[in-house]
Amino acid sequence: MRYLVLAILFVTFFTACNSKEESDKAKKTSVKKEPIVKEYGFTFNDFKVVRDTIRSGDTFSKLLEKFPLKDSLRIHDVTEKVKDSFNLRRIKAGKPYILFLDKKKPNTLKALVYIEDRISYTVVDFRDSIAVFNKKKPTTVKRRVVAAEIEGSLSETLTNAGVSAALGNKLASIYAYTVDFFKIQKGDKFAVTINERYIEDSIYVGVESIEASYFEHKGKKIFAFPYKISEEQKKSDYYDENGKGLKSMFLKAPLDYFRISSRFSGRRFHPVQMRFKAHNGTDYAAPHGTPIKTTASGIVERTGYTSGNGNYVKVRHSSTYATQYLHMSKILVRNGQRVTQGQVIGKVGSTGLATGPHVCYRFWKNGVQVDPLRQKLPNAEPLNASQKKKYLAHITPLKKELDSITAIKFKE
Repeated sequence: MRYLVLAILFVTFFTACNSKEESDKAKKTSVKKEPIVKEYGFTFNDFKVVRDTIRSGDTFSKLLEKFPLKDSLRIHDVTEKVKDSFNLRRIKAGKPYILFLDKKKPNTLKALVYIEDRISYTVVDFRDSIAVFNKKKPTTVKRRVVAAEIEGSLSETLTNAGVSAALGNKLASIYAYTVDFFKIQKGDKFAVTINERYIEDSIYVGVESIEASYFEHKGKKIFAFPYKISEEQKKSDYYDENGKGLKSMFLKAPLDYFRISSRFSGRRFHPVQMRFKAHNGTDYAAPHGTPIKTTASGIVERTGYTSGNGNYVKVRHSSTYATQYLHMSKILVRNGQRVTQGQVIGKVGSTGLATGPHVCYRFWKNGVQVDPLRQKLPNAEPLNASQKKKYLAHITPLKKELDSITAIKFKE
């Protein structure tokens, strides 16, 4: 009996010890460690962190006024020291920023991060000496081919295909002269080879560039490949599978927003000279200072001033075509300068014989002034034999890839 009692006591003691150990273990495992957060070059756990957004009227100085700086630094001295590295005027309402404060002295500012966009940011560090760092988050680019048939709108179709809907604007720009995107319909098809940018290999930023594309509208297949004729060319032009430019050689007008106040005419009453005479141009009325764009690429042949034309620019586009822009308030190009389609060459004014702000747009074909609104204008200048050979070699693997994808996707 004595041995039985001792055995029971031993078992009870051992069980109680195990229960206590398990209870202690459970308590330890139930205490969760604070996750380590690292971003913008800081370990957030080491600071008191305040996230906020720039409000209307905020300045860099106002942000610093909220918290004292170490060693009694004066705000004026700080702004003077950082202004060469950090353009303080670019601080805009709506942009986020982060304040890193001392944990022991929660009102003492250690660093400020101004977030320009999802990738770019500026760090103003007050911990040692004042230092400014303009940085970018590490990014990667991934390539893929997307093919889809239009269901609903283009943006819906892109979203359903797992692509940024913003790609629709890029495609609309590429095919602006060949496809009416207001009239695309169910059953139209497209395929596009794109490069997409990711932050730290996982956070999607958007479409970086387009390598090749194909659009089928009302049964018509249109390929588009970006290509630069020379290394000096800043932007690529788009050509089809045969090397024909997709873009019209000329813009429809030299202004983005305008009202045609007077058309090309063989007999028009001149409002200043008070008599009937030929009007060999098209007048586009617009507010004073409106940007005037060259309607096609070319060489500035002449700039100057005459009593009738006021400030003017004439651009030679080819051996066949030239254009002239009259009554400018300001000329922004010089003789002999190469200009690209859509480049701003001056501002709307009323210099010379003009009753109000407008640009008189004149158009030459084979040395004769004609009405541009009645012309069947050509596409962009075609590639010459040497350029075309290089171009076709460049696009061959890209087109082969698109053909393979579309054959599988659309079962051609």
